[in-house]
Amino acid sequence: MGNITRRGSRELAAEGTKPPEEGPPAALHTRLYEAIMREDRSAIQALLRSHPVNQPMTILANSISYRVLLNQQTQSIIPIHLAVEFCKAQSLLCLLEHGADPEVRDTRGLTTLHLMLLHWPIISTIRTKPGNRIQRILTDIQNNAMMCLRILCEHGAQVNAQVDNSNKHSPLHLAITYGTYPVLSILVQNGAYVNAINESSMTPLHMAANILNKEMMEMLIACGANVNCAISSTGNTALKLAVCTASSKAGRLLAAGVSCIRLLLIHGAKVNARDHKGQTAIHEACFGGREAIINLLLEFEANVNILTRNGESPIYMYLQRSSNIRDTGLLAKLFYRSYPLRLTNNQGILPAGIMLPEFHLLRENLIKLSQKPLSLEDICKRNIRNIYGEKYKQHLKQLLPVQIWNSLYGYYDLAYLLI
Repeated sequence: MGNITRRGSRELAAEGTKPPEEGPPAALHTRLYEAIMREDRSAIQALLRSHPVNQPMTILANSISYRVLLNQQTQSIIPIHLAVEFCKAQSLLCLLEHGADPEVRDTRGLTTLHLMLLHWPIISTIRTKPGNRIQRILTDIQNNAMMCLRILCEHGAQVNAQVDNSNKHSPLHLAITYGTYPVLSILVQNGAYVNAINESSMTPLHMAANILNKEMMEMLIACGANVNCAISSTGNTALKLAVCTASSKAGRLLAAGVSCIRLLLIHGAKVNARDHKGQTAIHEACFGGREAIINLLLEFEANVNILTRNGESPIYMYLQRSSNIRDTGLLAKLFYRSYPLRLTNNQGILPAGIMLPEFHLLRENLIKLSQKPLSLEDICKRNIRNIYGEKYKQHLKQLLPVQIWNSLYGYYDLAYLLI
């Protein structure tokens, strides 16, 4: 079963650790542990007459079970926590029926529900024939986990309880962190607040967008997540986070994120929302220089003339990186939408990219163009391109004479500026 892993699974006990002598309490703990693992309800019920249900049990080093369960630091576990970590649904139900408290926390401030999510069985995506033995085992493991989750919710587990540590994650936050997609709908159906915030003021949707997990984003949006909620410390929205990740080097190499960004935009994400620095998604996209994302934002009417609080335009952000400047076609698209052409920030500093010696001619020509007033015709063309964006480009083509449409959307290569 090497293809099955459990997040947070415990390491083997250190070799050479001398165990304490096994007395009557230790023997009782071992028997209770074994009964929970076997899901022997009658044995569990009998043993609970001698062992308080919410009291931790200690498993000794000379027990085989100990080597599976415990590491050097943790030598005890509460019975209900053991049941959920190994998805023992019948044992969990028996413990709850005999007074187990689902809100009892371990030494890390985790409730039973938190531990369940941390130890959710993660099945590797191997290809198996439907109905074969391995596939049946994997299906059974997932089904047992889902059954345990439903049992916990039915017995009053607090689905909005935060982890008692610096992160203050809710169960939904943990589900996003550990990739446990199947639990989202169950948690929400049982009252989990889909817009809950953690210590960093991030909602589950912020976290899902930040890692470009489209499945989770779709589920959260379907459950009522606010796509325009902003992180209080930064002002970032889910759209801004998704654009940032998709525009990164990894996002470019994996060709990831475009569908996630479109999903947010289709569901009402404000394309020109600004963070605390005054940056919008198009600023982030232009700095990354990934054409597919820039085109998508333009399709949804992103404003290429918005300035940050430091006076930086999207084209300024684009010109920060030399790799962007070499794509003169994309530079032309931004150039023919920008008015006025703002090449400096509030301190009068030019973008770092065009300060490189290889772009000397381009820099000089762009500076001249930025100082030259546009004709009324050019101003009108820029306004039409910005108002209608890429989204209605083809619609305008059907309405306007060919010559006028070509003058609006026929971008010219900026290679002539290098001469």
